[in-house]
Amino acid sequence: MTTERLSARALNRATLARQLLLERSALSAVPAIEHLAGLQAQAPDSSYVGLWSRLRDFQVDELAKPLAAREVVRSTLMRGTVHLVTTEDCLALWPTIKTVVERGFLGHYSREVAGLDLAAVTEAGRALLAGRPRTRAEIRTALADRWPDADQPTLAYAVNSLLPLAHVTPRGLWGQQGPVAFSLLDEWVGKPVEDGISLDDLVLRYLTAFGPATVRDAQVWSGLTKLKEVFERLRPRLRTFTDTAGKELFDLPDAPRPDPETPAPPRFLPEYDNVLLSHADRVRLIPDGRRVPLPPGPGGRRGTLLVDGEFLAVWEIKGATLTIESRKPLRDKDSITEEGMRLLEFVVPEQGHDVRFGIGG
Repeated sequence: MTTERLSARALNRATLARQLLLERSALSAVPAIEHLAGLQAQAPDSSYVGLWSRLRDFQVDELAKPLAAREVVRSTLMRGTVHLVTTEDCLALWPTIKTVVERGFLGHYSREVAGLDLAAVTEAGRALLAGRPRTRAEIRTALADRWPDADQPTLAYAVNSLLPLAHVTPRGLWGQQGPVAFSLLDEWVGKPVEDGISLDDLVLRYLTAFGPATVRDAQVWSGLTKLKEVFERLRPRLRTFTDTAGKELFDLPDAPRPDPETPAPPRFLPEYDNVLLSHADRVRLIPDGRRVPLPPGPGGRRGTLLVDGEFLAVWEIKGATLTIESRKPLRDKDSITEEGMRLLEFVVPEQGHDVRFGIGG
């Protein structure tokens, strides 16, 4: 039997459909976050723009309220990066993903932790955070009294990386500034961290949100390694394809795989959007191989633009002006401008809005 081959455009439309970017979904914010297996969220305001691009008539309170109510939470998870996930997903994901976070910390701070009793540092951090959220600076200062010869930033990052923590509000609420404060995850959400999600279920969740995909794609998204045996165990439950390079792709049998010619409207993505970062081979969305920009700041004012499903431009809002920069003139500027005006009304409502195009992005 010949295995069906999927073009880059077919993979593009399938991924956009899973990511709610072909047409806006009627889902509310919390089930959408669950469906997407989380949103990458280093820049706290970015999740609002990410949901605005995916959901019908999305308003700020649709995310701010469940964040304040602790129905969703920001925590360090996949790839050792900050994600916005539902509370139930955070409790399930942390035990399975924690090795990724630990490995990233130990790889980055290997010299600084030499000779340091990390178990003792972790327990001291747990005691310090019990009953009270603290910033990284507060953690660093408190632990320095016990380990005066240790590198102080390393002490704080050890606690941040080796314990299940939540980034507490008000950070994460739209427009709120200030340093990150951390709480023990179980205290913040009022539920214990117990057994993690199985690797089988983790892979199925990934394919729901990002498939069809290779084994390596799933490893890039999660940060985990040696997932091939998981895919092999799941093979009887999955459908397989190949891409144009002959690599094997796995997918859920009944997952959406739209016609490759399905129209894809322009979509403004925030910085760090998972759809651009969750595959080893990004050609389905970035055919020219350009790098995904990762600008600093609180988010929600800069990002990337998909045109016909492809990352072709970057955007930035200053004041009430949206500037779009691309390497070459964009097609369908009228539709992009209409979507851009809607973005401006969401980010900076009730102001005199302007959309400008430039070459250089």
